[in-house]
Amino acid sequence: MRELRRAVIAALALTLVLGLAYPLALTGAAQLVLPHRADGQASLIGRDYSKDLSLFQSRPSVTGYAPDATFFDNQGPNQKALAAQLRGYVRAYLQRERPYTPGLRAQDIPSDAVTTSASGVDPDISVANARIQAHRVAARRHLPLARVLALIDAHRSAFGSFVNVNELNQALR
Repeated sequence: MRELRRAVIAALALTLVLGLAYPLALTGAAQLVLPHRADGQASLIGRDYSKDLSLFQSRPSVTGYAPDATFFDNQGPNQKALAAQLRGYVRAYLQRERPYTPGLRAQDIPSDAVTTSASGVDPDISVANARIQAHRVAARRHLPLARVLALIDAHRSAFGSFVNVNELNQALR
């Protein structure tokens, strides 16, 4: 019984210290030291750009890009619902991009273009995905393709394989 009491007290103490006091202290310190950056940055959250086809499109999101409800769809590779969802994403991608990239096939689509991220609000897309979308963006904005491709290259992540869609669209504007 004594050991059980100690375990409960330890669990409660650790919960209070690590689950409440520590996060509050860090949040308070961040607000004091970096008041303009402590609340986060909009470029860190993916957005829905589907209404404007002259912009680069984010990854699909099961959360509707809601930052307060981040999660993934939690479906396994053997579930029919996931297969149907992926087929829908592939159809939508081909419908949107094929008029500007003739000959685009399902097997040419980068996986990030038709799968959701773990959070549902990931603002990054692969450079391969961005390069396919560049044809549409250049045509809709009446820009030379080379200029849009250069914009993609200028906004690559530190590792070079991803591009932040929000920053890319901001640069287009």
